[in-house]
Amino acid sequence: MNDLKDSNPLHISWCDSQWLPVLSQHNVLEYFSERSNPFYDRTCNNEILKMQRLSFDQLNKFQGIEYILLHCQEPILYVIRKQDRLSPTQATPLADYYIIAGVVYKAPDLNALINSRLLTTVHHLQSAFDESFSYSRYHPSKGYWFEFNKNGEKDTNKERSDKSAKTKVREEVSASTKFQRKRVDILLNELTKKFPPKLTTTTTTTTTTTTQQTNTETKKETVDSEPKVDVKLEKPETTTTTAQREPLVNSGSFRTSGGPPEKKPRIG
Repeated sequence: MNDLKDSNPLHISWCDSQWLPVLSQHNVLEYFSERSNPFYDRTCNNEILKMQRLSFDQLNKFQGIEYILLHCQEPILYVIRKQDRLSPTQATPLADYYIIAGVVYKAPDLNALINSRLLTTVHHLQSAFDESFSYSRYHPSKGYWFEFNKNGEKDTNKERSDKSAKTKVREEVSASTKFQRKRVDILLNELTKKFPPKLTTTTTTTTTTTTQQTNTETKKETVDSEPKVDVKLEKPETTTTTAQREPLVNSGSFRTSGGPPEKKPRIG
């Protein structure tokens, strides 16, 4: 058996099978005072009376911790109380133990009982919420609703996946309502009023400058691509003040290099 200091006394029990055939209300305290019982305190007044071989009727004369038989329902149930004796007429209860079919258990106190009941109720509520959440569905145009089977049983994973695929197809086909469209338009108008769009003029100027630059670059490229033609310019002949005359072989007249020969009038 585990010691009470190492484990919770509410989770352990004790039993001696040799006492089960002869267990009664007259010897139940002797059964409880066995040394192998982890619930029994050997410093109590019952142990002193046992060592002095006195009857348990004299427990009222002592002060300190003692064990008494509080309730009896033979041959199944026995309730034993551990209490602190202050006077022959006054005692404060410390703990209660019950024996069912020879097995000794410690009765829980009120704090442990309330905590256990609260934990069980919270657990069942949580499981109920989880189960109800598995049936819930949502769509923006319809809202929330619960989808149950005809028999009221849960859907399996395959059935749920098939149903979800079908509902997705239906949702894609179904259009939004008039209320949703109007509401969206109202929200968009309010947002545009609160946060009007900023017109950036710098973008237009930059675009014009970039277009001009591109035009000039294209012109330069066309000029550079055209072949260059070298034109030779002849120098004009300089007119001299004194006309150079060249002698004529056939005629005895002289002619200038600049014009036609002069005609002389005939005489006679």
